[in-house]
Amino acid sequence: MTEPVLSVTTLSKHFNLHNQGGAKITVFDGLNLEVLPGEAVVLGGPSGAGKSTLMRAIYGNYLVQGGDIWVNGPAGRVNVRTASPRALTQLRRSSMGYVSQFLRVIPRVDTLNLVMEPMLQRGIQVEEARQRAINLLKALNLPEGHWALPPATFSGGEQQRVNIARGFAVEYPLMLLDEPTASLDAGNKDIVIDLIKQRIAAGTSIVGIFHDQIVRDALDARVFDVQSAAFETL
Repeated sequence: MTEPVLSVTTLSKHFNLHNQGGAKITVFDGLNLEVLPGEAVVLGGPSGAGKSTLMRAIYGNYLVQGGDIWVNGPAGRVNVRTASPRALTQLRRSSMGYVSQFLRVIPRVDTLNLVMEPMLQRGIQVEEARQRAINLLKALNLPEGHWALPPATFSGGEQQRVNIARGFAVEYPLMLLDEPTASLDAGNKDIVIDLIKQRIAAGTSIVGIFHDQIVRDALDARVFDVQSAAFETL
C-alpha cells in the first residue's frame, strides 16, 4: 500500500478573539485528509470555510489545538504540529514547498538570487542553481531586464511569477499552492498550469486553493470540501 505524502488526522483549530471578550471561533475540529504521491487535491468550500487556515496549518504557519499533520519526504516522517523550529525549517527545505498569493521577501535582494535561494539552501551548486533559475524565469516570461532588480516595484502579476519561480525551483514531494494564478493573464496562467501538471506527472503531490474553475478543470484534481470535513469526528 502506498504511504501518503500528507496525513492530517483529527485536526482542531480555533481562534480566540481577544478584542471581543475572548470569543472563540472554531474553524475545524476533527478534520482528516490524506494525499498520496502524485495526487492533486483542491481545497474547496465557500469563503470562510477554512481553506487558507488549513493550508497554513499544514505548512506550520498556524498553531493548531489538536490532531496531527504528518508529512513524508527526504527529512523522514515529520509531525508538523509537534516539530521543533529547526525540524520544521528542515522539512520545508527538503519536503514541502509553499507558493502564496503574495511575494514576501527581503526588499533589496534581486530577483535572480531570490529564485536561486531555495536551491542553494538545499546544497545545489551555484551555477546549477543559476541556470535553473534562469530557465524558470524565461519560462514564466519575466523580462531579463528584471532579473537583476528587486521585485518590490514589479506589477502584481510579475511579482506572482517571481513567487512561482521561487516555489518551483526545488522539486518537493509536497507543494502547497494558494491561488498561484490569481494575478496572471490567460497566457501566463496556462504556463503555470503546465508547470503544475509536469510536477504532478513527476510524482509531486499538490494541495491547492484555486477559485478559477479553468485551473481546477485543467488539473483534474480531487476536490476536498473543507466545510463538509471540518467536524468529521464529532
